[in-house]
Amino acid sequence: MRYFEKLQSRISETKSRLCIGLDPRLELSNGADSILDQFKQIVDETSEYAAAFKPNIAYFEAMGVKGFEILEQLIKHIPAEVPVILDAKRSDIGETQKYYAKSYFENWDVDAVTLNPFLGYDTLEPFLNYPGKGIYLLAVTSNAGSADFQHQKVGDKYIYKMVQELAEKAISQKKETDVGLVVGLTNAKKEVMEAVIDTPLLVPGLGAQGGDVDLMKMQSNTVPTVINVSRGILYMNPEMTYAEKAKQWAEKIATI
Repeated sequence: MRYFEKLQSRISETKSRLCIGLDPRLELSNGADSILDQFKQIVDETSEYAAAFKPNIAYFEAMGVKGFEILEQLIKHIPAEVPVILDAKRSDIGETQKYYAKSYFENWDVDAVTLNPFLGYDTLEPFLNYPGKGIYLLAVTSNAGSADFQHQKVGDKYIYKMVQELAEKAISQKKETDVGLVVGLTNAKKEVMEAVIDTPLLVPGLGAQGGDVDLMKMQSNTVPTVINVSRGILYMNPEMTYAEKAKQWAEKIATI
């Protein structure tokens, strides 16, 4: 089964396009020793509403070796039917990328990973021949600095459109790995959504970042796009359970 088929199956089963970000913040926890139990609880309570889980590797790296051990155990704890998208945003020359690909797809066996495409197509190729796996290329990120490069033109073409063409190239070459795009809601203007309308997306920027979910109404529901919420489930509204918050966000996204 290809990655996007697994993701679409999960979306159909749960009637949810909610991707739950797993971003452990040491300053908001009772210390590293408590984080694994806390995040296992989050997974257990929210799985029924999750189209995917998205651990962000930076938050685990900040805890050193222990953080990697926590991440490995957390990935193993996530039910096999729920896709795991590792938010790593890696970018390096091809030889180095080969080892990142081995680390994520072979050692940790995650379903998908985010990549920075701005070193060029050859740096994506080490990830492109893994059956059942997926990558998401950063096209329009959710930060203010997205305007510095991604929304600029080279000639008459926006850079984010050039990123989409890298995805289309992989598809045309019939690579084993599926390729989608990261498009942040906070910067997804009408012309962006028109450009990527038929591409499966990983969409951050909802919840604490205040992105406009109505922009997603432009995209067809026939592609397996997921919308990420992290802080809105993990750290906001502490009077609610994780399950209640996940259910609330899943229902909001379902109205698109």
